[in-house]
Amino acid sequence: MKAASVATAASMAGTKLLGLAKPEGARPIAANDNIQLALIGAGIQGQGDTRTAIQVPGVKLVAVADCYQGRLDHAKEMWGDDIFTTKHYEEILSRKDVDAVLIATPDHWHKKAAIDAMQAGKDVYCEKPMIHLYSDGPEMIEAARSTGRIIQIGSQRVSSAVYAKAKELLAAGAIGELNLVNARWDRNSAQGAWDYTVPLDASTETCDWPRFLGSAPKIPWNAEHFFQWRKWKAYGSGVAGDLFVHLFSGTHFITGAKGPTRAVASGALRFWKDGRDAPDVMLGIFDYPEGFNLSLRVNFVDGGEESEGLIFTGSEGTLEIDRNTVSVNRAPRERGPGYTAWTFAEAMQKRIADDYEKKYPKQHPVGAPPLQMDKYSAAPGYSDSYDHFHNFFDSVRSRKPVVEDAVFGFRAAGAALLSNLSYERDAVVHWDPVAMKIV
Repeated sequence: MKAASVATAASMAGTKLLGLAKPEGARPIAANDNIQLALIGAGIQGQGDTRTAIQVPGVKLVAVADCYQGRLDHAKEMWGDDIFTTKHYEEILSRKDVDAVLIATPDHWHKKAAIDAMQAGKDVYCEKPMIHLYSDGPEMIEAARSTGRIIQIGSQRVSSAVYAKAKELLAAGAIGELNLVNARWDRNSAQGAWDYTVPLDASTETCDWPRFLGSAPKIPWNAEHFFQWRKWKAYGSGVAGDLFVHLFSGTHFITGAKGPTRAVASGALRFWKDGRDAPDVMLGIFDYPEGFNLSLRVNFVDGGEESEGLIFTGSEGTLEIDRNTVSVNRAPRERGPGYTAWTFAEAMQKRIADDYEKKYPKQHPVGAPPLQMDKYSAAPGYSDSYDHFHNFFDSVRSRKPVVEDAVFGFRAAGAALLSNLSYERDAVVHWDPVAMKIV
C-alpha cells in the first residue's frame, strides 16, 4: 500500500527533478554507505524531526546549526561530542561529509537555507510550510531543477499508510462522488498555542539575534520573538502555515487535486492576547475545480483535547480520518426519489402511488448484506513521520522522485496561505493551482 502511495504522490507532483549534472560538493553515496545528515534549526520541531530521522537505518547525524547556544550544547548532550555545531549554517554546507540537510528554521528562512543547501550540492528535507512568501515557491522549484538535488517537504501525511488507504477507498468509489471535505486541527493549551518556554539565559550573548532576524524587520532584541516566533507573521505563517498546510497536503494527496481556485477566510485573536499578530481562531472555505469544497478550522481555544481529523463526504457515504484510523460509513440513497402525495385527494394519491410503483417496482435484497461501515487502523506505534523520512532517504540513495517535492509542497503551502491573504484583505482571493500563482 505504501509503495502504491509513493508512486501516486510522485506522479501527482508532476515535476521530475532528476537527470541533471551532479553539482560540485555532492558526495556519491553507495548503497551500504551512511547518509550523513545535518540539522539546520534545532528547535522543538528540528530536534523532534532529527530523533525520528536517525532511526532510519543508514542515517548518521554529523552536524547541527542553530542561533541559540543552549540548543547547540544540548545537541552534543543528545548526540555526542563529535557532532559539529555552529550558529552559521554556511559552515555546514561547506563540509564535504554532509550529504543532506534537515531544515527546521522559522518559515522566513526556509527559502534561503534550502536554496543555499541545494546550490552547495546537498539534498534537502525542508519543514512545512515550504514558503513564507509566495515568491519563495518558484525560486525553490527552480533551484531544485537547476541543481538536480532532491528536496522533500515535511508534511508527513503524504507518506502515511492511513492516508494511502483513504486514497485507495476514495478512488474505488467507497463513498460515491466527493462533494465536501471538512477538516480541523483544534488545540486548547498554552504550548499548543505556541507559548513556548523561554530559557533563563536568553540574551544577545547566547542568541544570535541579527542572524535570527535575517530578512525580517530589524527590531531590538526580543526573547519572545526568538523562541515563540510562530506568533508573529514576520517569521511564521500563523495557523495556516503551521496546521492548515497539513490538512491541504492530506486532501491533495487523497483526492489527487492540485489546489483550490477560490478561497475566503475569517478569524480573530480570541484568547491568546499576548502581543502576537497571528489569529488563534481561523476558518477557511475553498472551491476545488474537481467539484468539491474544502472547509478548514483551527481553534486554539476549543475547550477540549487537541484533535485533528478530516471527513470526506460523498454521494453515498463519508470517509473519516482520525489520527491513525480511517473509517467508511456508507448510506446510499434509495433507488427511487420517493413521493409526497398525502395532501392530495385520495384518488390522486392512488394514481401517483400506482405510477410510482410502475417506475420503481419494489425489489427484495438478495446476496450478502451490503457493507455499511468499515474501519482501518495503523499498527500500534506506527509513525508517518518515520515513513516520510524513510521515503526521503530512499530518494537520496536512488535519485528517484520524492513523495512530496517542491511543486507539491508549493501547491499545499500556496493554498494554505490563501487564508492569510483573504483574512488580511477581508476579501475572496483566487488562485491558479496549475500555474501556482495568485490571480
